Amino acid sequence: MPTRCPCLSGLPYDECCGRLHREDSHAATAEQLMRSRFSAFAVGDAEYLLATLHRSTRPPALELDPELRWYRLDILGLSAGGPLDREGRVEFEAFYRSPAGAGSQRENSSFLREDGRWYYVSALD
Repeated sequence: MPTRCPCLSGLPYDECCGRLHREDSHAATAEQLMRSRFSAFAVGDAEYLLATLHRSTRPPALELDPELRWYRLDILGLSAGGPLDREGRVEFEAFYRSPAGAGSQRENSSFLREDGRWYYVSALD
């Protein structure tokens, strides 16, 4: 039985974010990139997270907290970020569990599309 994608699209992981993580294809929209980045946190794919960070904000390395388990993503709002846009914003809330208990992170994120690929830039104030 196929594993459900962590981004909660309803699709199997291999057909949804898994194909982006394997680089079989690239995110067509800012929202799709946001979902794939959430899934990368959920499956522990730091390499994908680094590759999808815009060069202006990309650190040399990224270490994930192995004690955080990301389990739910709610998309709260979108602004632009379509297949023909250059910029986009995605507001989301991501939920996690840790040894200290449950929590969430809410963010309004900025994305840029360069050379046909979407990149996460940063959280907006």
